[in-house]
Amino acid sequence: MITVRGVKGLHLKISGAPSLETIKLGRPEHVGSVPFKIPFIKPKLLVSTGDHVKIGTPLFHDKKNQDLKFVSPGCGTISDIVFGPRRVIEKIIIRLDSNEEYEKFDRLNKNDLQTLSKKNLTDLLLQSGMWPLIKELPFRGIADPDTTPAAIWVNLDTCEPFLPAPEVYLAGKKKLFDFGLRALEKLSDKVNISASGNGNYDIPLTHKYSGQYPSGDPGVLLYHTRRSSNENRCWYISGQDLLLISTFLTSGTYPVERIVSVGGCMADSVEKKHCITRTGVPIAHLAPRSSKKQNIRFLAGGLFKGYAVHCDSFLGLYETSLNVIDQGDREEFLGFLRPGFNKPSFSRTFLSSINTKDLEIDSGIHGEIRACVNCGACAKICPVEILPQFTFKCLAANEIEEALEHGLLDCVECGLCSFVCPSKIELNGTFREAKQEYRKEQS
Repeated sequence: MITVRGVKGLHLKISGAPSLETIKLGRPEHVGSVPFKIPFIKPKLLVSTGDHVKIGTPLFHDKKNQDLKFVSPGCGTISDIVFGPRRVIEKIIIRLDSNEEYEKFDRLNKNDLQTLSKKNLTDLLLQSGMWPLIKELPFRGIADPDTTPAAIWVNLDTCEPFLPAPEVYLAGKKKLFDFGLRALEKLSDKVNISASGNGNYDIPLTHKYSGQYPSGDPGVLLYHTRRSSNENRCWYISGQDLLLISTFLTSGTYPVERIVSVGGCMADSVEKKHCITRTGVPIAHLAPRSSKKQNIRFLAGGLFKGYAVHCDSFLGLYETSLNVIDQGDREEFLGFLRPGFNKPSFSRTFLSSINTKDLEIDSGIHGEIRACVNCGACAKICPVEILPQFTFKCLAANEIEEALEHGLLDCVECGLCSFVCPSKIELNGTFREAKQEYRKEQS
């Protein structure tokens, strides 16, 4: 086993972590698909309002690659299709039937898997809508099924708050996990399994990481372990998503059950747990009490890599956590005179730097956007050492090639550079957009 030490990053003292206790939520009336949050695809609808679908029925495919299908997370009637600006498909809402039915696919056992070719496995995952769960570095889009990666990374955890804990979603599923690993070995000769090593997973790890956030990110692990440029386009998948693929292969039906963690400093204490629910669950179903409160923000996904959602939306294909935090848009009377003992900050000007307790975080920027002052705070914490301040200035001057030389494609989009920037510059968003534009030009 290889030990990877993350030298840079940030120790996050944030309150609101969900407990390891699990609760089984009731069945929602509606589930939804959120196409516009899936990167690098142009969705084309295959259904209309009023159509009846089963679990696993294709809802839309990618216009650029019609083999790339995205399927229904529920059985019922398409009650609404919501479009945003420029006819972007924001959500497809399905009113569930009392008795749900599944689309049927071939079931596999160990012997079937051994004789199955890579092409047949790829075709099966594409037809069933399971393939989008496998993603590709450095752009973090859906993996190209026509290529063979140098390696596939399976991440049991990434140390981002507050994602589902491996000891919760892996409980009693070791054989299922092993079956999924055997399937991944059909797609690549090298499969890496990484985790922090702090938990008792009963899973043989190939890489154990230590250090501060985001030391467990697949991009950070690749940055510290790669030996050639051929490894830059490695694939990766989360441990829970691998279980979904394994469940599909062994059952022949599209799996919808998921473990979703609910946390954050504004979440009700009863809600800060791991919930047994399903793909496409409504936000209000996960946090019914919090959805009625004012001045809060819902974040689908991790605190730093997630995105804001409205309480009438749904969890997307890749999101397995919901964080409820303070909006942070209220003015603080004479706030500049207060010592800031409970204010989370990278700066040592606040007394919170000596406070060892977990602190409440909000979504306010606490200041105004200013010009870069070359303080170097972003460079101190960047886990892949791309010198964010210089990379940002290269992009501002439209010097793309120079930004690439600084290591733009190595950016793991962890969000720390934006978090620590005293000038409140949205560095992370700038880098993400630049990577997306570069990928579009390359394709």
